[in-house]
Amino acid sequence: MNIDKLLKNVEKPIRYTGEEINMCKKDLKSIAFRYCFCFPDVYEIGMSHLGLRILYDLYNRREDTYCERAFAPWVDMEELMRKNNLPLFSLETKTSLNEFDMLGFTLQYEMSYTNIINMLDLAKIPLLAKDRKEEDPFIMAGGPCAYNSEPIADFFDFIVLR
Repeated sequence: MNIDKLLKNVEKPIRYTGEEINMCKKDLKSIAFRYCFCFPDVYEIGMSHLGLRILYDLYNRREDTYCERAFAPWVDMEELMRKNNLPLFSLETKTSLNEFDMLGFTLQYEMSYTNIINMLDLAKIPLLAKDRKEEDPFIMAGGPCAYNSEPIADFFDFIVLR
């Protein structure tokens, strides 16, 4: 299914198009590691987060790494994605999240925990770490709520405490 066709049917298509000023684009053939920074809320909330911008820049300064971004879709887009069997994708290249080497979720507030589970489900990635195979991406988390991550620990391969 063509993503552009779906965007005609959502309230705010700009949430899913990318192409912002300073968005990083790299040649996928020269990349050794593909990472997707996943913000478990809608685009407007995620893009206002300074930590996302800092990490995006730091990862993309590496020549061997390509960091892309993904956000939780709003209910209108989620409904269309499920109806059309379209997996959750990155903003930069529209790549399905299940094709990345690693996904990193920020744990900013506990109310977003269900969004993380929903994003994994939309990406067609097994929810529990114990059910993932070698071909699935590593799923990591970090952020302020990482210190109280036990309620969702089973969904991650590792959690960074810093």
